[in-house]
Amino acid sequence: MERTTLRRRALVASTATVAVGALAVAGLTGVASAGPAGTTAPPVSADSLSPGLLAAMERDLGLDADEARSRIAQEQRAAALAAGLEKSLGASFAGARVSGEKATLTVSTTDASETARITGAGARAEVVGHSLDRLEGVKKSLDKAALKKAPADVPVWYVDVAANRVVVNAATTAAGTAFLKAAKADASLVTVARSAEQPRTFADIRGGDAYYMNGSGRCSVGFSVTRGGTQNGFATAGHCGRVGTTTNGVNQQAQGTFQGSTFPGRDIAWVATNANWTPRPLVNGYGRGDVTVAGSTAAVVGASVCRSGSTTGWHCGTIQQLNTSVTYPEGTISGVTRTSVCAEPGDSGGSYISGNQAQGVTSGGSGNCSSGGTTYFQPINPLLQAYGLTLVTSGGGTPTDPPTTTPPTTPPGGTWAVGTAYAAGATVTYGGATYRCLQAHTAQPGWTPADVPALWQRV
Repeated sequence: MERTTLRRRALVASTATVAVGALAVAGLTGVASAGPAGTTAPPVSADSLSPGLLAAMERDLGLDADEARSRIAQEQRAAALAAGLEKSLGASFAGARVSGEKATLTVSTTDASETARITGAGARAEVVGHSLDRLEGVKKSLDKAALKKAPADVPVWYVDVAANRVVVNAATTAAGTAFLKAAKADASLVTVARSAEQPRTFADIRGGDAYYMNGSGRCSVGFSVTRGGTQNGFATAGHCGRVGTTTNGVNQQAQGTFQGSTFPGRDIAWVATNANWTPRPLVNGYGRGDVTVAGSTAAVVGASVCRSGSTTGWHCGTIQQLNTSVTYPEGTISGVTRTSVCAEPGDSGGSYISGNQAQGVTSGGSGNCSSGGTTYFQPINPLLQAYGLTLVTSGGGTPTDPPTTTPPTTPPGGTWAVGTAYAAGATVTYGGATYRCLQAHTAQPGWTPADVPALWQRV
């Protein structure tokens, strides 16, 4: 079975630095891309974190500046160690998480003989009954069922690596049980939990700051990107606009056009900007100092994470689960990361950062920043790969495009092709098999029918 989102998140690391902010600013200092597996971030220096990020971590996590720096450094080391152990443990790997003030790394395995390898590497070992592959196989069956028909009163489901279970959050136990039955999922690996959560996307049609879609709705810029070394733009959430949607920036001046967008299924998009907008390797600190990001190494469960958005500014929390599926009123999306960070309408598309590492773009959630809430982000590295984008960084040097697994425009013996607009119900052939389109979309590099079950079903 192909290793799913957690493995890809853990192993796709980057020395890239990314930027955000709908401002016409000068000074492109360099770009880099999601790098090879195993690449890790440099240590956190005492002066590499913005005062704004540190202030937000103090407010939301109760950490002073020194404690925040120490925790971020520990979490980055844990992410690198977890990636290496996941690769070496192979099929017995059952997840990783950090906990406590010192960000102690726990790595789970189904093979008791592997505990010495884990402890020898410097992590705490935990022997559990189910591998990550097995649990994510159950979750995949739930995702497929949700694509056919969004479950009623079942807002969220995910793999809980701490509990070594798949968790389905539902308004009632009956609703959760009905979802499991419809998906023909192995109920012995699933916990149905009662939840009053009502996730929604965070676009704000009343207007405000950041960037505006077609002169009305408002979202937040995620990270500055380039494509092909010449076209500037930014990554954001797919629900903020469709291909062809025009945008105005925070200064109400013409800014760009959505070039790629997927929602539901995923919540990813990118906007190509005009020559008046220059990408910078910064995230808007909302009066507390801009944040320079040193890469996009994916953080592990339990790590601290902060969000920048045009409605509520900086807020921090922790990563709760990776590879989560969420049902919004518009449909189900998969592959998002669940966090304890709050957000509100207008924050959609904004930046998620763990220390100085880019994590993703805000999708949606529940609650608010007065009473607290849960928010989900779409990981940045898969977004970059899907559209062939390059993150703008502070590292300097010559722009380089990200590695890609882009298939030929017309695969041998197949009719699927990049750049083609497919309607729901359309059929294509790819790799000797026939697939039916589940959601209308325009095919992007890497979105092959065999690799994106959110968009295609084999028939």
